[in-house]
Amino acid sequence: MPEPLPTTGTVDRLISELNRLPGIGPKSAQRLAYHLLRASAEDVRHLAEALMALKERTRLCSICCNVTDTDLCAICRNDQRDKQQICIVEQPQDILAIEHTGAYHGRYHVLHGVISPTEGIGPDNIRISQLTHRLESDHVSEVILATNTNFEGETTAMYLARIITPLNIKVTRLARGLPFGTELEYADDVTLTRAMEERQSF
Repeated sequence: MPEPLPTTGTVDRLISELNRLPGIGPKSAQRLAYHLLRASAEDVRHLAEALMALKERTRLCSICCNVTDTDLCAICRNDQRDKQQICIVEQPQDILAIEHTGAYHGRYHVLHGVISPTEGIGPDNIRISQLTHRLESDHVSEVILATNTNFEGETTAMYLARIITPLNIKVTRLARGLPFGTELEYADDVTLTRAMEERQSF
């Protein structure tokens, strides 16, 4: 039998850092750390370079605030997307979930958070001012509120509806096919497609 890999301060540090990632528990962090320890130096270097590039080269799209490595993200650069529809989501990964369904062909706006008074997060702490600027300057006919169906998501949706409705823009909300408390990125394709197609006035 092969000898067990030794535990060292360096390995423990990596396990501790991996354990800080969302969804990675102590056992998963340990497995990942020892996998990387056994991997080739080239594979580990590629991973390290990808992580550094993530922080050094990515930025927010100047239109929708999605994550990109150019001034405009691929969706905002696509002239085939419907510019009159804007789907508002909490985080960039929510765009991936909606795009995977193929049910939506408009554009997006990423808030990068939600209003949460208990955590001291107000409207000025998320990207609402960028949204209002878009709505005042672009010819938008419909805004789809696709925040998560939890207390903070509903609070944010209601706040947005109050400031968008006076602009004579149609405001809709994803249909209630999404159970309360569901995070958009974890919804299955069928449920998310139905929620998009059967969205309701808000």
